[in-house]
Amino acid sequence: MNSFRALGNGWNFPLRPNERSGKLEYESGPEKVRQSMRIILDTEPGERIMRPTFGCGLRRYLMKPNTTATRALMQRDVVLALQTWEPRIDVQSVEVTPGDDPALVLIEIFYTHKRDGQPGNFVYPFYLQ
Repeated sequence: MNSFRALGNGWNFPLRPNERSGKLEYESGPEKVRQSMRIILDTEPGERIMRPTFGCGLRRYLMKPNTTATRALMQRDVVLALQTWEPRIDVQSVEVTPGDDPALVLIEIFYTHKRDGQPGNFVYPFYLQ
């Protein structure tokens, strides 16, 4: 089986029609996994009516100080959310580091695809303010 097919396919995120054809575009493979990870991190628990526990809950850290303690809590929440909601990957590590802006944290996720063992990484910028 093709590893791209094993990682799934679906509508591109963010959802938008193709400029020429007007049809919705599809994505597959590792990029679809990264898009799914972004959806998990962007979603607050309780936001989806039929899946009230889906999401990561990063918005609870808005207006919190960019301290080691805040970043450690964010790291824990990201690991738990990805382990719960993204079955196609094994999370190797998550590093939450301060960015150049005092309100910016960079969430770096290192993972491997369960199907073929290929490594991947994803950086998710999050502003605390």
